[in-house]
Amino acid sequence: MASDDSIVLRLQDVHKQYERTDREPVPVLHGISFTIRRGDSLAIVGPSGCGKSTLLNILGSLDSPTRGSIQLDGEELAHLSEPELAIIRNQKIGFIFQSHHLLPQCSVLENVLIPTLADTGRAPADAAESARQLLERVGLGHRLTHRPGQLSGGECQRVAVVRSLINRPSLILADEPTGALDHSTAESLGDLLVELNRDDQVTLIVVTHSAGLAAKMGAIRQLLDGRFVADNL
Repeated sequence: MASDDSIVLRLQDVHKQYERTDREPVPVLHGISFTIRRGDSLAIVGPSGCGKSTLLNILGSLDSPTRGSIQLDGEELAHLSEPELAIIRNQKIGFIFQSHHLLPQCSVLENVLIPTLADTGRAPADAAESARQLLERVGLGHRLTHRPGQLSGGECQRVAVVRSLINRPSLILADEPTGALDHSTAESLGDLLVELNRDDQVTLIVVTHSAGLAAKMGAIRQLLDGRFVADNL
C-alpha cells in the first residue's frame, strides 16, 4: 500500500453552495470525497452545469468550499490566508484552460516564464533554461521568439502546457484543454499530457467533455448534479 506521502490531494465531504441575497442558496456540490496520489491521472466528466468547473476551481484554490476539507500535499487549504493560497497556486498547482490565455505582446519564452516572476528564490537564468528545455521537449524549441499570433491553436495550447509546468508543480488542473482544438490536434495534446504525467510523475486532473481524452487518463469519475455517480466508466 502506498504511504501517505504519496497522496497529493485529499477531499473529504466537500460541499459548495452560492448564496443569494433575495432567494434560496444555489447548491452546486454535495459531499465530494476522493484521494489522488502522486503520478495519478483522473478525468472528471459529466454534462454541462453538473459542477465540474466549480469543483476544479475549488481544487485549484480559486474558490473555497462551503464546508468540507481539502488537503494539498498534506496541508489544509481552508487554514491558509489569501496571500498563502496565492503562493500555493503559483508553486504547487499548474493550470491549463480551454483558452490558452497567452499574452499577445509577449514571446513564447516570455509567456512561459510569467509564473516564475513571483519566485524570488529562483535565478532567472535557471528558469529560462528550464523553459527552453520544456519547449524543446514539446516541439517548440524553434518558436521561442514567436508571439501567439504567429502560432497555431495547438502550438498555443502546448505553450500553455509548458507554462503550467515551469514551476514544477505537484498538481496540474486542466479545464477542457482540447475543447477549442480540431480532432487531430486534440489527440496530439492529449498524448502530450499523458506523456508528461507518466514521465514526470506530475499528478493530472482533467475536466473534459471529450470521451477520447478521458479514456487516456488512469481513472474516470462522473459528476452528475454535484455528486460522483460512477468510477472508471
